[in-house]
This record gives sequence, C-alpha cells and structure tokens, in this order.
Amino acid sequence: MKRLRASLAVITAVLALVPALAKAQTVIIKFAHFLPSNSNFHKNVAEPWCEAIEKDSGGRLKCQIYPALQLGGTPAQLADQIKNGVADVGWTSPSYTTGRFPHTEALELPFILPSDGLGGSRAMWEYTQKNGQEDFKDFRLLAIHSTTNVVISTASKPVLSLHDMKGLKLRSPSRITSLVLSAMGGTPVNIPLAQTTESIAKGVIDGTMAPWEILPATKVDEVTKYHMEGMPGQPGLAQTPAVVLMNKARYDSLAPDLKAVIDKRSGPWLVDLIGSAFDRGNEAARKKMAAQGNKILVIKSDEYAAMKAAAAPIEADWIKQASARGLDGAKLAGDAHAIGRKYLGR
Repeated sequence: MKRLRASLAVITAVLALVPALAKAQTVIIKFAHFLPSNSNFHKNVAEPWCEAIEKDSGGRLKCQIYPALQLGGTPAQLADQIKNGVADVGWTSPSYTTGRFPHTEALELPFILPSDGLGGSRAMWEYTQKNGQEDFKDFRLLAIHSTTNVVISTASKPVLSLHDMKGLKLRSPSRITSLVLSAMGGTPVNIPLAQTTESIAKGVIDGTMAPWEILPATKVDEVTKYHMEGMPGQPGLAQTPAVVLMNKARYDSLAPDLKAVIDKRSGPWLVDLIGSAFDRGNEAARKKMAAQGNKILVIKSDEYAAMKAAAAPIEADWIKQASARGLDGAKLAGDAHAIGRKYLGR
C-alpha cells in the first residue's frame, strides 16, 4: 500500500508538471521573405521583430528567418505559402497578385500618398483598418506599410521630364505602376526583382522603378548612374504597399499570453518600425550612391505637374474597374486621397 501511495504521488507530481512544461515549450516561428539577408528589411525589420517577440515572451517565441525565398517559390507565391502554413509569418506585397486584394489596390494609385516611409505607412494602416479588412480575412494581418516612393534609376540616360521617358524600358514592380509608366510614355517590363540588375547590365532594360533603400541590396546602384526622385513633400509618383502576414491557424494555436506578445509587436508598433526603417534605409542608400558618384536628380514642379496630369486617367479607369467588381471604387479612392492628405499635413 505504501508503494502504491508513493507511485501515485510520483504520477501526480509528474502530471502537475505537464502544464508548466507545455507552457515553457519554445514555439518556433518560420519567417519568410524574398530579399537577401543583407537587405534593409532583413536587418532592420525582420531581425528586430524576432528579437522583440523573443524578449517579450521570455524566450518562448523564437524565429527562424528564411530570406531570399529559401522556402522556395516566388514573391507572388509568398501569400499562399503563409496561408498554407509553409511559413508562419511572411513579408510580401499585395501588388504581386493582381485582383487578390482589391480594396488595397487603391493604395497603389499615383500621386496620392506621402513619399516617406513613416507617413506613407501610417496612412496605409489607417486606410486598411477602414477599408481593407476583407482582403486579409484568410490571414492575421500584422502590418501593412509603404515601401516608399519609387525612384527612376537608369544606366545611361538621365530622366527629368516626360520627354525623357519616351520609349524608356524600366522594370515595374506592379500592374498600376506599369500603367503609370505607360501613361508617361515609357515601356514597363515585368521581371522578378532578382533579375533586375543583370537585365540592366546586359542592356535588356534601361533601368528600374524602385525605392532608394532596395537599390544597394540588389546591387542596382552598381549598374545605374542616374536616379530621379519626386518633389520633396509631394505625393509619390507611385507606391507599392507591402504586408507582414501571419498564418491564421498558427496564431490561433498560440497560448493567450503568446498571442498578446504578437499583438503587442504588430499593428501600429510594427508599422512604425518598418516605416522608420525604410526612411533610414532610403537616406543611407541615397548618401551611398551620391558618394560613389551616381547622379541624383530631382524633378522640377512643371514636369511633376505634367507627369501627374498624364497619369490622371489611371485613377478614373481603376474606379470603373473596381465598381464593375462590386466595390465602391469612388469611395475607396476618395478615402485614400483624404488619408493621404492627412499624413501630408494638408
């Protein structure tokens, strides 16, 4: 009898430890993105976010980061990789899958949002909280942000006017950016970001439309000489929103206190982290390229106005297309304008 009582006591003690052991178990979060590990996003967003959730969880949440599509696929396939659980968390752009995130497309319309990372990202988050929840119903949306205004980078021809754009072959990151380029007389070329540098070096394309911060990470700055940016303080030529998404089932499976950690380090906190990182990355890249002799060009007000006028029909066409899909296109575009003006300080 004594042995039985002793055995029962041991079993009871072990069973009492099970919840504590389960609670203490480390949860590995697989975080995937498409840029190299030396990129601004990897170093100043993915790594700090992972460090923050590990610290806040007392080490119970840890990341394995998979840069440069190490889990396979393409940037356009990252959303499905997250939805299907290949990755737990990932960074991609809604612009890569035309039509899948229809409400979010309004954020891509030209000459609407601030060109800086922090202002543009806060504007995108506010717009999405109001209009974009349906787009991300299959995910846990951790952040949406601006990748900042595109810069037109070319190998051998400076671009400062609509006339300079004629026939120029540029890599375009999205459908709407391609429409903007076409409206201004250029020729959009849709190729993966990873192929951009080689394509410029071989003369297949004349240059690219991309933010400052991404140029050094992809070595585009080594094969281009001229960089034209928009007017300071004015809405950007074109925007490409990006998102940090989490697999919904993975989030739901977490203990309540671990969900609270994810919640704390997503939303406005993560939006500001990314927006600020992109602003710092843009400034560092701009200085680097100026120091190595690349020419930085700033468009003048009359040419800015001419480009804006050339691109104006794109918004009207988008509103018609959105309305044909059952969306209130005019309202969505109007909200994007209103929120953009708010963060432009107007």
